[in-house]
Amino acid sequence: MFKIYTKTGDKGGTSLIGGVRVPKNHIRIESYGTVDELNSYLGMVSDMAANEHLSTMLREIQDRLFTIGSILATNPDKEVKMKLPDLHDSDVTWLEQQIDTMNEVLPEMRAFILPGGNIASSTCHVARCVCRRAERICVDMQEHNEVISPLVIQYLNRLSVYLFVLARCISHINNAPEVEWRARL
Repeated sequence: MFKIYTKTGDKGGTSLIGGVRVPKNHIRIESYGTVDELNSYLGMVSDMAANEHLSTMLREIQDRLFTIGSILATNPDKEVKMKLPDLHDSDVTWLEQQIDTMNEVLPEMRAFILPGGNIASSTCHVARCVCRRAERICVDMQEHNEVISPLVIQYLNRLSVYLFVLARCISHINNAPEVEWRARL
């Protein structure tokens, strides 16, 4: 019987794709762990929204996040023998098209929107925040000379915008009011 646990991480280390061992708090581990957290929130949004079209779009994004996770989990200094999926410029373009399509049916934004509306929309806002954290970690990797594809950062940047618009779209579909932020003066 195959066991899911290996006990190789019991002392705080793990392996990147390519076999190099790093501590579990390595920035590369933090990056793909945060992408995995984001992916889990997107599963929750999909389940809560209970909308087949949105679920189909979110599954597509979840697939791209697995791709990004594999990119981030790969040691850039080692040749990898297995074929790994890759990210394409068209993946960013697809997000932009989805954003534009959703924006066509949404009321014009005239103020900042407080996260909320309903549980699916609120969870989507949480996912947006996790996405921004993943993006910040990847930028930090880049600034510390860790090899990272600029396309990963671009995709995460666009995805956070997508998730903001998706949260608004979910509220709109469910006739949930958007609460505008009014600064206390």
